[in-house]
Amino acid sequence: MEDTGETGTDRQRARPHPLIRGAQTSSASILVNSCQRGNPILQHIKGVPWEYADIVPDYQVGVSNGVLFLSLRYHRLHPEYIHTRIQRLARMYTLRVLLILCDVVRPSEALTQTDHQAAIKELTRIALVNRMVIIVAWSPEEAGRYLEVYKAFEQTPPDTIRARVQDSYMSQLTATLTNVRGINKTDVMTLASHVGSLEQITDAPPEKLMMLPGLGDVKVQNLQRAFQQPFRADGLKGAPPKETPAPPQDTTFSMDNLPPNFESLPEEEQLRIAMELSIEGM
Repeated sequence: MEDTGETGTDRQRARPHPLIRGAQTSSASILVNSCQRGNPILQHIKGVPWEYADIVPDYQVGVSNGVLFLSLRYHRLHPEYIHTRIQRLARMYTLRVLLILCDVVRPSEALTQTDHQAAIKELTRIALVNRMVIIVAWSPEEAGRYLEVYKAFEQTPPDTIRARVQDSYMSQLTATLTNVRGINKTDVMTLASHVGSLEQITDAPPEKLMMLPGLGDVKVQNLQRAFQQPFRADGLKGAPPKETPAPPQDTTFSMDNLPPNFESLPEEEQLRIAMELSIEGM
């Protein structure tokens, strides 16, 4: 047998990752589409294992988490590519991420060079309309790290990043009232010192609340609305019966839902329209 000089370790390193078909179920590894062979970000995924699989997105970092990868340099040459990939993705996955690698400008020049900004704004509109999360990485290392974090925290409950409320009455009052839109911690201190307890705040007339420093018409209206609306989603007992809901409508939004003169509108107006379409589709 001819000695090639390779050790068993060298042959193991040279062996490609296997292609696993139909591996869309739960896995301890990041599943990678075979079209990503040669992508430099794979070299920087070291914290969690990864393997090739027959999947629609480029990366699957959870049972319901799919990631599409896009290089800005490639996007400039093939602008239609991302539309094709999103179309294939359809309604799959609950969390849909568009991971962009900004490889047309150095990170140190990002604030002075503007060549990449137009492309990122365009992709932001596309992501909003198609209900995707957009993440911009400035290096393959950073992109790989994003994938690692998504996979590593796949089963982590939200309690780990949720603010912990102390057991004191003031902490509980602050946590409750700051859930009202526009009310901040300073407003809660003002209400507690000038009005009193939560019961006294809810019973206080709007005219009294409007006289407090930092509280205006909008904040008081938001407070009154929060105090008066039912706590249960199905309303209070004895409330009038609900109207029969209309049949569900198709809420799929794409670039076809945009107005005909969309491309001629200013960029700020385009972003506003794309954001409204995204919110309406939720």
